[in-house]
Amino acid sequence: MANFIGDHPCKLDTKGRISFPSALKKQLAADVVRFVVKKDLFENCLVLYTMDEWERQNETIREQINTFNKDHNRFLRGFYRGTAEVELDSSHRLLLPKRLLDLVNIDKEVVLAGQDAKIEIWAKEQYDTMEENEMDFSRLAENIMQGNVNR
Repeated sequence: MANFIGDHPCKLDTKGRISFPSALKKQLAADVVRFVVKKDLFENCLVLYTMDEWERQNETIREQINTFNKDHNRFLRGFYRGTAEVELDSSHRLLLPKRLLDLVNIDKEVVLAGQDAKIEIWAKEQYDTMEENEMDFSRLAENIMQGNVNR
């Protein structure tokens, strides 16, 4: 499983392609070229999963879902809405579907932000405005990690 780190500014070309940053490419297994991209559940960004991570996400969902439950079916419909399979071309570019780019207001400049097993794809101007106040972030870290840190 890949562990993506770093913020990587990129430019979108006129066809909706981004050059996959070499720093992220180095974090992939050599044979990985296929991904799944979808709108994030909570934020106004896209999320890119390797096929292995996408399958792991699906396994987690399968363990929790009863397809004979109406709410579970609504969740599945929402979760899979707008997903697309994308692939690195021979020039290490990803063609992102225009409908997904439009959904999260990505125009020309993007940031690929490594976040453990996934990569978030943000409109650069939106990503730049999200910086947490240092005090707010330290408070958030304390609330979430309290009692969970190895000593």
